[in-house]
Amino acid sequence: MQIAEWLRKHANQENARSMEAYMRNQFPFLGLKTPERMQLTREFWKEHGMPKGEELLQTADELWQLPEREYQYTAMVMLDKHRKLADEAHIDRLEHYIVTKSWWDTVDILAGQLVGSHLLKFADLIADYPDRWIQSDNMWLRRTALLYQLKYKERTDQERLFHYIDLQKEEEEFFIRKAIGWALREYAKTSPDVVRRFVKETSLSALSVKEALKHIGKEAASG
Repeated sequence: MQIAEWLRKHANQENARSMEAYMRNQFPFLGLKTPERMQLTREFWKEHGMPKGEELLQTADELWQLPEREYQYTAMVMLDKHRKLADEAHIDRLEHYIVTKSWWDTVDILAGQLVGSHLLKFADLIADYPDRWIQSDNMWLRRTALLYQLKYKERTDQERLFHYIDLQKEEEEFFIRKAIGWALREYAKTSPDVVRRFVKETSLSALSVKEALKHIGKEAASG
């Protein structure tokens, strides 16, 4: 695969060691930091053209299977370019990516950007996917269900968000507690009083509460 070979030619082992350590040695790295990786991919696509349609999806799948983490990041960039053309069944590919080579650095982009935008376009999928994910044995699917509305603002399905949090509020897993707080913190930018009230009335972990109220505090500022 040409794009993979192109990125590998620019590998930096010194950078790779520090990047692997930062990610708790979950994955090997080429050692390409984000600005350099993005510049390299832009140069490659300018010369060779970015694939489209099924070819793009196939290339993304092949990149996802490679060991070094930069290939998964590049696959997600390609999927982002495909967002407007994705059909309803694309959700199954996104779900596969969530549960494969899973860690926060890929799952959070998949959830907040790719899944989120897909479910805005195909809202009928919510009952079959996030509603199932939130009760999954797979922690990353549960995290995705909590986070897919991160960018929805006034379009947030408040009832569903709070229901999901109620289902997960006793969870001891750090990544779930953090996701609860993050989802509430983002929604607080749209409805701060609603979030304050929900936090006050709901038994949440200290981490979730801290994250939820990070920018709004426990009480509304007095005029």
